[in-house]
Amino acid sequence: MGNPKHTEVSVARQSPQRPDADEPELDDVDDTAESDTATVSAEAARALWDELRIDPVEIALPAGTGYTLRAYRPARELTPTDVAERDQDDPFLARRQVVEEDEDDETVVILDEEVAQEFAESDEEDGKARRDTADDEDAEAAAEAEDEAGDEEVPVFLSHRGKLLLFKTPESLVSFIRSGAPNDLSQLDSWGELSERVEPADIAPLDEDIYELDLVVENLRGGHDTWDPTLLIEAGEVARDLAYALRLPAVLDMLSAGSSLDDLDEALRATVDGGVGGFFGRRRLKKIGAQTASLGWRTIVGKISAVVDWRD
Repeated sequence: MGNPKHTEVSVARQSPQRPDADEPELDDVDDTAESDTATVSAEAARALWDELRIDPVEIALPAGTGYTLRAYRPARELTPTDVAERDQDDPFLARRQVVEEDEDDETVVILDEEVAQEFAESDEEDGKARRDTADDEDAEAAAEAEDEAGDEEVPVFLSHRGKLLLFKTPESLVSFIRSGAPNDLSQLDSWGELSERVEPADIAPLDEDIYELDLVVENLRGGHDTWDPTLLIEAGEVARDLAYALRLPAVLDMLSAGSSLDDLDEALRATVDGGVGGFFGRRRLKKIGAQTASLGWRTIVGKISAVVDWRD
């Protein structure tokens, strides 16, 4: 009997099924959906702020980081923040005001009343015509200046009685907006609509509305080679806005045209623009003392920090 014939049976090994390269995996679909939802939400929030002409702002200070709001309107449409209460709480400012009042009080001693009367009568007619002409010219110039100033758009922040209101979370900011509490932005015609529509997810400042004032002094101390033009330029922009809106004349003076910190700002802007101007800008930067710049900015950050009302 012969050996049985062995029959070989080959079994094909089946490769595991792989998704079609054109078909997205489930995780990819979920990620895409979430990304699309976030994009739509961000666009909706941006549309809200653009419509109401108010912007969320994030400001970092040595004491922490907070959210607030800022808007720009013609000066004629705004009532400046009331700083009377804030100034009364500042003993240095109160003392300076007393000194200024004392200097303004001038005592005039008249030794001969009859002579004084004669001079007054003789000069009265000649002086009246000159005064009338001068008064008319001054009135016209003042009216023109007022019209020009009234048309200029100026910043206004979420503030109250000279204090900047900063909120540590979007939720606390939205809660305040909805509360109806008094503030300087409530004078805007769009404020009521904002209080009805805003949600915490809408408090998402644009990159250009995020300011890191807490890093400025340290950056300047590092020396010319480490200076961050974007950081310093943006800090100057928000400091000017805050100084105007919160009525901080000392800060405005430190950043005014011709000041050393304004020279720093212009030189930094030139370096960012590049070209020949950038070359000269870098040369100007080397002439600006790092210690002087850092001390000046430390004063500015300190004065702004002093008028912040932190809200949780």
